[in-house]
Amino acid sequence: MKIGIIGAGMVGSAAGYAIALKGTASDIIFVDQNPDLARAQAQDIAHAVPFSSATRVSAGDHAALHGADVIILAAGVGQKPGESRLDLLSRNADVFRSILSDLSPIAPQTILLIASNPVDIMTQIATRLSGLPASRVIGSGTILDSARFRHLLGLHLGIAARSVHSYVLGEHGDSEVLAWSSARVGALPLADFAAQRGVPLTDDIKRQIDDGVRGAAETIIKGKGATWYGIGAGLERIVRAIATDEQAVLSVSCVTPQIEGVDDIALSIPRIVGARGADTEVFPALNSAEHSALAASARKLKDTYAALKL
Repeated sequence: MKIGIIGAGMVGSAAGYAIALKGTASDIIFVDQNPDLARAQAQDIAHAVPFSSATRVSAGDHAALHGADVIILAAGVGQKPGESRLDLLSRNADVFRSILSDLSPIAPQTILLIASNPVDIMTQIATRLSGLPASRVIGSGTILDSARFRHLLGLHLGIAARSVHSYVLGEHGDSEVLAWSSARVGALPLADFAAQRGVPLTDDIKRQIDDGVRGAAETIIKGKGATWYGIGAGLERIVRAIATDEQAVLSVSCVTPQIEGVDDIALSIPRIVGARGADTEVFPALNSAEHSALAASARKLKDTYAALKL
C-alpha cells in the first residue's frame, strides 16, 4: 500500500512514524509546502524503520503521489490574531481546493483521510471539492476522543482500555457526545461491569471522565503546544483497517445523509472501515438525552458549514 501524507508538521509526521513502525504500508511519501521539512521528516522516520519494518519513506511533490491508495491531509493554515473561525475555515478551504485540484488526476481512486481541524467541517469541504463518494473521504473525527474515553474508563475500572467498547459521537469538539448508555466491557453493559468490579460509576465519576475527555486537548496544548502522538496513532489505525480490508468498527467522520433530523453533515458515528472506505454506519443505542445532544451537535456543525462561503 502506498500512502501519501500532505502536511509534514507534527500531526502528519506522527502519523507517518506510526505507520512506518507498524509496517502498515509499503511506501510513505511526505509532501509539504516546505520541501526541506518534508525531506527531513522522511529521512528521520526512514532511519527508524530498520528497527521495526521494511516501509520505504520518502518525500516528493504531488506528482509523487500517483496511484496512492490513501492520502492523509494534515495541511492547513494557522489562525491569525483577531481572525474569526469562519475566516480561518475559508482560508483552509482554499488550501484544500488547491491541493485537491492537483490530486484529482493523479490519484482518482484514492481514499482521503482528513486530519486537519476543525476536522468535521474540513471533511465536508474535502468531500465537496474532491467529488469523491462520502465513503472515501474519511475524517479522523472522534477516533481520538473515543480512545481518551476508553483510557479513562480503563483507569477507573482497573482494566485494559482495549477491553472497553465505548464511543464518542458527533463533532470532534465542544458538542461531542459520550455514549455512556451503549458502552460495554466484554458482553456486559458498562454499569453492570462496574458494579461487579466494585467501582460503581457515580454521577461525579462520569462528570470527571466527561471533563477529562473534553479537556484533554486543552491540557496537552497548555503543556506542550499541540497534540500529535494520539492522533498519529489514530490515523495509523484507520489506515491499517483500510490496508487489510479489516471491516473494523471505528468512530470516524463522513458526510452522513441524515442523522437526528439533520441532513448531509459530516460528523462521527461508528462505521465499518475497510478497503472501500467507511461504507456502513453502525448506529449505537442511545438514551433520550444522548439523542438530543447528538442532534444539537449535528445542528451546530450544519450551521457552521452553511455559513461558509465556498
